[in-house]
Amino acid sequence: MGPGMMGEQCSWGVGMMGGHYWQRGDGTPVKNVDQARQRADAFAQRLDLRVGEIMEFSKNFYAELETPSGEPATEILVDPADGDTGIEYGPAMMWNTDYGMHPRGQTQTRFSPDQARHRAQQWLRDRDSDLTADRAEAFPGYYTLHTMRSGKIDGMLSVNASTGAVWYHTWHGTYITTSEH
Repeated sequence: MGPGMMGEQCSWGVGMMGGHYWQRGDGTPVKNVDQARQRADAFAQRLDLRVGEIMEFSKNFYAELETPSGEPATEILVDPADGDTGIEYGPAMMWNTDYGMHPRGQTQTRFSPDQARHRAQQWLRDRDSDLTADRAEAFPGYYTLHTMRSGKIDGMLSVNASTGAVWYHTWHGTYITTSEH
């Protein structure tokens, strides 16, 4: 693990702007949603955000971060092995126009939440999936949707608000549980 751009050690390799995207854990395993919330809270405070929904998957904990007014801001992951916490790779890192690696501020939103849901559903159908797309939650520059199987959460995917591109979240593993704030 090398130093970040401003000298901070980053567990995932190169750190941008002093670790803005990642915070090293203390090596202690994160075993439940309450412990994941503590890690997510520590990371959120660095960005003047607060933690909303937390989901536990077999490979990581996922948390939504919100602005002080309650608007969705970005998505983060907590590594259960060591507590490392950071902006979720994929859409949150690449498409988020406020908190991602390529911030552009406001970009033209060409897809509404309903259109994003329709786009996600079509993407799933095109792959002969029996999953369905739940409601679209708007983040800066993109939407994230739960994928559902028989009415229960199975996973997630995101739709770019400008291009309509779909990015399936393959990194979570099996869904376990959700904790609201």
